[in-house]
Amino acid sequence: MTREQLSKGYVQIYTGDGKGKTTAALGLALRAAGHGLHTYIGQFMKAYPYGEVTALQDHPYITLEQYGSTCCLLHKSDVKPEDIEKAQQGLKKAKEAMLSKAYNIIILDELNIALWFEVLEMEDVMTFLDARPEQVELVLTGRFAPQELIERADLVTEMREVKHYYQQGVLTRKGIEN
Repeated sequence: MTREQLSKGYVQIYTGDGKGKTTAALGLALRAAGHGLHTYIGQFMKAYPYGEVTALQDHPYITLEQYGSTCCLLHKSDVKPEDIEKAQQGLKKAKEAMLSKAYNIIILDELNIALWFEVLEMEDVMTFLDARPEQVELVLTGRFAPQELIERADLVTEMREVKHYYQQGVLTRKGIEN
């Protein structure tokens, strides 16, 4: 079977303190699927059954895997060895997917946060970027995108919070934030 291919892939980053980074990446995957492109999504720091996990469970063009624990990390001191192991295994699986020629787009959701929490090392992520085939689009999401990644990227979008109902006590809502 011949798969659609991109003539050239780029590196995109969605970062900032505003809402919508993961949603933008998922929208890109959905748009690509409409054109017959295959996307692999690796979600770092997540093991919660977010709506996208259920929605994409049997999607013919989108594969989603999570590499995190069910507890939410709030501080770097909360990181456990198993968090580091899951993130490292996730990066390894994502690299295998990227090199498999089965996917046109690789989304590393919350990769920037994984670097910030130091469950991944910048050197390993740079090695991952160096291995990217020219026709593969790579999308990195999460707050706190490090300058080294920003410099390597072809497109960087910063989501900036202007106003958020969380400040009024509105908690996470099913189908909207998770």
